[in-house]
Amino acid sequence: MKDRVSRAVELFKQGYNCSQAVVAAFADIYGFTEEQAFRMGASFGGGIGRMRETCGAACGLFLVAGLETGATDAKDKEGKAANYALVQQLAAEFKKQNGSICCGELLGLKPKAEVSSTPEERTDAYYAKRPCAKMVESAAQIWADYLNNK
Repeated sequence: MKDRVSRAVELFKQGYNCSQAVVAAFADIYGFTEEQAFRMGASFGGGIGRMRETCGAACGLFLVAGLETGATDAKDKEGKAANYALVQQLAAEFKKQNGSICCGELLGLKPKAEVSSTPEERTDAYYAKRPCAKMVESAAQIWADYLNNK
């Protein structure tokens, strides 16, 4: 599982968003290709569409939780409740480790009236000023720990 955590960070540093990196690191377990995982996680980067809402790494964590425990029957109240309980547990652990699950808070950004959809250039300065690689590592490690302990 340690390799999966490293792979998630590596993918992020290659330019994939936080969510894509986390989902792709575990994709094969659930029968997906990396390309499919990149598509699944594409909209969740930058705190969901760069709106700085829920952290993309946390969203990736929640996506894999759904792949693992998500209800597939619309009437399965117990299955839904079990999945939601798991997501709440994962969110609490992510928040405990990082202080928040909110992208804007994690980045120390003040709320803005307008949000740009244009991603920032991935440079050494970008990586140096952002804690995103740490968030990806945290989310991937939380999921690896869950899988190891289930």
